[in-house]
Amino acid sequence: MAHVTYDFSGRTALVTGAAGDFGRSFAERLASSRARLAILDLPSVSDRLDEVAERCRGLGAEKVIPYTADVTDAEAVDDIVAQVAAALGPAQLVANNAGYQGRFAPLVDYPVDDFRRVLDVNVTGAFNVLRAAAATLTAAGSPGSIVNTASMAGVGGAANMVAYVSSKAAVIGMTMAASKDLAAANIRVNAISPAFIGPGAMWDRQVELQASVPSQYYSDDVDTVAIQMIDQVPLRRVGTIEEVAAAVLWLLSDDSSYITGQNLVISGGIL
Repeated sequence: MAHVTYDFSGRTALVTGAAGDFGRSFAERLASSRARLAILDLPSVSDRLDEVAERCRGLGAEKVIPYTADVTDAEAVDDIVAQVAAALGPAQLVANNAGYQGRFAPLVDYPVDDFRRVLDVNVTGAFNVLRAAAATLTAAGSPGSIVNTASMAGVGGAANMVAYVSSKAAVIGMTMAASKDLAAANIRVNAISPAFIGPGAMWDRQVELQASVPSQYYSDDVDTVAIQMIDQVPLRRVGTIEEVAAAVLWLLSDDSSYITGQNLVISGGIL
């Protein structure tokens, strides 16, 4: 399937969670659109991040710089966003994507420590990146577009994922509030909410862990769980990572210039 192409020459893009399936795809599409590219992920996945950087250089990015940090560390995020601005210019295009899916367990068994960790990464981490990027743009008097990665789980709920659901619902609310705060500075803020997307590590993990948790909703057989999930989708298939990336690129681009504060559901028809 041919991609819609954009020309982001002269613009700086920042992708967090860039070593994962979604982040890698976002970074590659931005590289193909000739953006100057900063990619960020944890120090523990620096080898994978370097591989993404090398791939992006081969796809036509004007320049690619990998950075490592934990997005829950506000000072580290502020420092890296400042480094990006100094090296490449303020990040006008931000895919605020770093996240943690957390454990799978029914509510009464869900570990409190993991609940805190999920919210720390998915909510506080997203806030740290959003705040730092917006502050840098407003100081420079520059417009921008920021896309937060939420989830269909945050729209309709999901069994055995109370922490993840809570965190992604918060990201959607954060997006709406931030869009109003930043509109006067011509900084747009939107969110995406993918549903069942694959293939990839996140899809495999979700199927396997739902099968491992006794539930009225899913079988204990991995292959059956995959079928049960797809049967919930009116289009009767999982979405592709490339389809999610296409939505992100559109929201980052000037083609969506009158859209802000929205949550774009990418679900194959799940409401």
